[in-house]
Amino acid sequence: MIILKKDMKEKRELINITLDRFLPRKDEYPKDIHKAMRHTLFAGGKRLRPYLAMTTFMLFSDKINKIRPVASAIEMLHTYTLIHDDLPDIDNDEYRRGKKTCHTVYGTDLALLAGDSMITYAFEILTLVDLPMETRITMITEMARETGYRGLINGQMADILAEGRETSKKQLAYIHENKTARLIRLAIRFGCYTARASSSDITRLEAFGDKIGLAFQIMDDILDIEGEKHLFGKTIGKDVAMKKATYPSIYGLEESREMATNLIEEAKALLEPYGEKAEALLLLSDFILTRKF
Repeated sequence: MIILKKDMKEKRELINITLDRFLPRKDEYPKDIHKAMRHTLFAGGKRLRPYLAMTTFMLFSDKINKIRPVASAIEMLHTYTLIHDDLPDIDNDEYRRGKKTCHTVYGTDLALLAGDSMITYAFEILTLVDLPMETRITMITEMARETGYRGLINGQMADILAEGRETSKKQLAYIHENKTARLIRLAIRFGCYTARASSSDITRLEAFGDKIGLAFQIMDDILDIEGEKHLFGKTIGKDVAMKKATYPSIYGLEESREMATNLIEEAKALLEPYGEKAEALLLLSDFILTRKF
């Protein structure tokens, strides 16, 4: 039987070891940029996206070392989004993962460069993974598409435009489809591609990713209201203060929580064909509803 906390910790340590090997040493010249890169990357965090890539991969294969570089590239990509999201001209956050944000410690100039370094390095890693050329090209293409103007950047722009304005349910769905769900689906797809899963499995697991991704975002919005700073790791009440478009602001807390619960039940039903192999993903789904951080 898998114990989720232990399994997440073990896989997080594998990812941290892999990331450490890829990154320049913090004392390598020029030191400041390498320190800034490591600051946010190793500040903690759940490593949810690489964990999803790894556990999806393990539905089809037990050769976990094969997925580690791919999962590490996904975490670098995610960290780039956090560093840039925290910048003064966007969310101006002082804390991330319970520690001072990159720009707060190293300045805006180095934070920008650290974020840029993360995303470019993520692409470089995908060129080096031990997979067929066709698969690597697919991954690189999809990462570019999902993080570019048709994906994450569009979602970020829509989020900025929605601040302080009345936002429709359709606009809210657009923001979180692009800001959150796309990267979660990408992690799951990359796990499938690395394991050479069938197209039907990819379709099913992407649908699973859609549902847990939205549930995760809803719970994130709820935690911004009800969470405890020492557990949540970032400023509580920031979304409300900035008048951001969130699920509780449009649907209310009770309906938002009910939406998340229904999404998780639907997501778990999609995993039925995988039996015991899906235990980690089932436990993760339940964790999304009960998490405090």
